[in-house]
Amino acid sequence: MKKFILIVISITMLALFVGTAVFLYQKSQQKPVIFETNKAFRTDIIKKTVATGSIKPRKEIVIKPQVSGVVDKLYVEAGAIVNKGDLLARIQLIPDMEHLSNAESRLASARINLKTAKLKLNRQTQLFNKQLIGELDHNQFLLDYDLKVEAVNAAENNVELIKEGASKKSGKVANLVRSTISGMVLAVPVREGTFVTETNNFNQGTTIANIANMQDLIFEGKLDESEIGKIRKDMDLILNIGALPDTPITAILEYVSPKGVNAQGTIKFEIKAAVAIQKDIFLRAGYSANADIVLDKRENILAINEGDVIFENDKTYLDVEVAKQEFTRTEITTGLSDGINIEILSGIDENTQYKKLVK
Repeated sequence: MKKFILIVISITMLALFVGTAVFLYQKSQQKPVIFETNKAFRTDIIKKTVATGSIKPRKEIVIKPQVSGVVDKLYVEAGAIVNKGDLLARIQLIPDMEHLSNAESRLASARINLKTAKLKLNRQTQLFNKQLIGELDHNQFLLDYDLKVEAVNAAENNVELIKEGASKKSGKVANLVRSTISGMVLAVPVREGTFVTETNNFNQGTTIANIANMQDLIFEGKLDESEIGKIRKDMDLILNIGALPDTPITAILEYVSPKGVNAQGTIKFEIKAAVAIQKDIFLRAGYSANADIVLDKRENILAINEGDVIFENDKTYLDVEVAKQEFTRTEITTGLSDGINIEILSGIDENTQYKKLVK
């Protein structure tokens, strides 16, 4: 039994010896670590911030009817180009029966009064011709007759207004809806047969159409408070529109809100920029867009990858190669950064090799 134990111990010791020898041999055969190196390069660095928003017409007009009723006919649809005064829709009036009855009653009374005044005037005219009454008395009856004629005309116009939405005397038709500006029809939210209400002091009325000048567009967006102090009017913006991914649009900043609003826990400020219209591109109202605002720019400057820079105690360093795979830490001066590349002001040149940091 003792002999067996001695044999097991011997085999174990031999295995440990062989394993250690193999490990030491493999370790001695490992290659030394080779560090990759980089060089500075010439490039453009643009520091920018991004505002999210959408494309909108500068002025969008809402057209509403002057009378209530049912849409009898629509003459335009969304996308149509209209001029000021063009006919958009015709409204079929549904008169209020109580108002109509009262107006017709007043008209009947006015006609009776006119008939009576005419009889009186005829009698007085005969007496005046026979010189039985004076001119002053005759003129009183003539004036009364003229007033009764005017009362009948007013009552007739009132009935016509209630029934038709217009009077013969005015020559204007209130149930015809016309455009108040020239531009493009963006939306027609009603259909033929839709009941609409007039606009007045107590009611906003039903929208017949939205019209805007699509040649005068703005970008309207919001910018975080951390970036608002870096921008100013007349700065250039590059609009990246989701519907036109390969077509950047330029714009010029023209408005920065003096007051911020709380949006999901962060303060945002509204900005507006005039969009430069391109003839071969049609921009639709409501396009979502991101605006790249250029805060600073450097062209053809010496730069390196910012990930290779060593930051220590408010200073910046690079491990510069002084001999083959031998490096020394060298202080450098940096400038503008876009988060990927950083400008080099001093410390190295285009021929300097430096250690690439492994992230």
